[in-house]
Amino acid sequence: MSLMCGILATAIFLASCAPKIEEVQSEVLFTQDDHSFAKPAEARVLHSELDLRVDFDRRVLSGTVTHKIKGRGKIILDTKDLKIDKAETSANGQDFKPAQFKLGTADKILGTPLEVSLAEGTGFVRITYETSPSAVALQWLTAKQTAGKVSPYLYTQGEPIYTRTWIPLQDSPGIRITYKARIRTQPNFFAVMSANNDQRTAAPTGDYRFDMTQPVPPYLLALAVGEIQFRMIGGRTGVYTEKAMLDDAAHEFADLDAMVASAEQLYGTYRWDRYDVLVLPPSFPIGGMENPRLTFATPTIIAGDKSLVSLISHELAHSWSGNLVTNATWSDFWLNEGFTVYVERRIQEVLYGKQRSEMEFAIEIGELKEEMAKLPEKDQVLHVDLKGRDPEEGVTLVPYVKGALMLRAIEEEIGRERFDPFVRGYFDHFAFQSITTATFESYLKEKLPNLKLDVKEWIYKPGLPASTPKINSFLLNTVDEEVAKWKKGQALNPKEWVAQQWLHFLRALPETLTAEQMAKLDKDYSFTKSKNSEILDAWLLLAIRHKYAPAQGALEEFLGRVGRQKFIKPLYQEMAKTAEGKTRAKALFAKNKENYHPIAASAIEALLAK
Repeated sequence: MSLMCGILATAIFLASCAPKIEEVQSEVLFTQDDHSFAKPAEARVLHSELDLRVDFDRRVLSGTVTHKIKGRGKIILDTKDLKIDKAETSANGQDFKPAQFKLGTADKILGTPLEVSLAEGTGFVRITYETSPSAVALQWLTAKQTAGKVSPYLYTQGEPIYTRTWIPLQDSPGIRITYKARIRTQPNFFAVMSANNDQRTAAPTGDYRFDMTQPVPPYLLALAVGEIQFRMIGGRTGVYTEKAMLDDAAHEFADLDAMVASAEQLYGTYRWDRYDVLVLPPSFPIGGMENPRLTFATPTIIAGDKSLVSLISHELAHSWSGNLVTNATWSDFWLNEGFTVYVERRIQEVLYGKQRSEMEFAIEIGELKEEMAKLPEKDQVLHVDLKGRDPEEGVTLVPYVKGALMLRAIEEEIGRERFDPFVRGYFDHFAFQSITTATFESYLKEKLPNLKLDVKEWIYKPGLPASTPKINSFLLNTVDEEVAKWKKGQALNPKEWVAQQWLHFLRALPETLTAEQMAKLDKDYSFTKSKNSEILDAWLLLAIRHKYAPAQGALEEFLGRVGRQKFIKPLYQEMAKTAEGKTRAKALFAKNKENYHPIAASAIEALLAK
């Protein structure tokens, strides 16, 4: 990490070392985001400077953020549960004067607008503030809640609209910024961000500097602080994690360099310099977060056999779809995730073969159909109406898998020899921009004018169209054949199944199993002792449903160790289907709640309150 500018004081740094900002002029700069108070057409942030101190005892971040801005009159920033001490403005980034500011009416979902008055010629706004100990974006862990049990730990999760709980800024994916940061923490703690990172050892002073020169949407600002170490994997890839998990993580992600090279071969140069992965403590609520240069990942993907690394190829794919070309609003979320699932499948095909890639896609499609059957029609469309709603409500499999299926349908109509250059050209054309669904439609019509596919049906109508591609997986077909035989009482013949086949097997079992069948399956294949989190989670669902006592200890251990919402929420939901189970679920949740991220804890609390 270069410290040429970092050693200077913030004010001087802003004036003399701030990078030249490349302003991308497009319609998204003037798109009003329903989930932000910002009015970018009037005044917007171009570049941000953070100077924050990490206080583990009080569980707060405190300090300043200085925004380089463009506009006049006033600027509106997004905040939520922040203590705003003062606002200052400056024409040159060096001489700051107090400025008038006011906090507006609080909204349950959006938080509170912060309006700062701008004198004529104002180019910089500096806010002095402190976060709340309960800020949704900040997960404070005690030493006992980490893998190493040595030191406390902090990590952030900004998507979709949580960055405003730790930074007062314009928290809209349509407003991209560059940023720099100075993070001061306890001596010998390691701090990393979604920027250039030091790969050596923790600084004795606990003082770190960061620089992100490529413009990113605010939800991609990310920070982690704790007992973190680094292991180089390839020339531009590596893994950060706690010492207790470092060897296993490095082994699991040995193919990182090959993944980057495969993606580049398909979609052009990787534009973020390095691709590293930070494996977080088990409480991380999601599978992965595509923070640029530093993917945040759950340790539940460490299975020992690389069977779950498709999650990493998904987050890597976001380096093109999502990070490079971003949804302008959360109603356009499918532009991030649909493209990413499609690209992920292509990366997996190059690395591990088409059969594995198609198998994983077929599993995802099955999960989509199962979820879509429970969704209202308004949430079965790609361009989902989220006005007045929490954007989390749009995070279903629809934008992910239905979006990827639409792209696959286009590929099948025109052929890869035409579709691959189209996708690569799309990433190049809109690089470092945030776009709307309407912009995508216009671009598609311009570049593929003779396309027969009814794109509007895919984007704006519920369900899966008749043009949905048929994904046939030989590997899953063999499992279905074995399940059919097993149902007739014949012996199971797994024939060296991989993890995804075992997962498909467990999900294809009859709704009702006898105690003897459960016991024999467990005896023959050791599901209760599985080290693969996907397989274990599927088995524990069956164990709850069938009151399989030998797995109840593993269930309690799993719920106490893992915080990934994808796994734990269905387990609590299954328990809550009976009065006895709901009582147990509430007791287990009360015991484990502090180990879960606020996002996951809130979702489970709401579930159990019904």
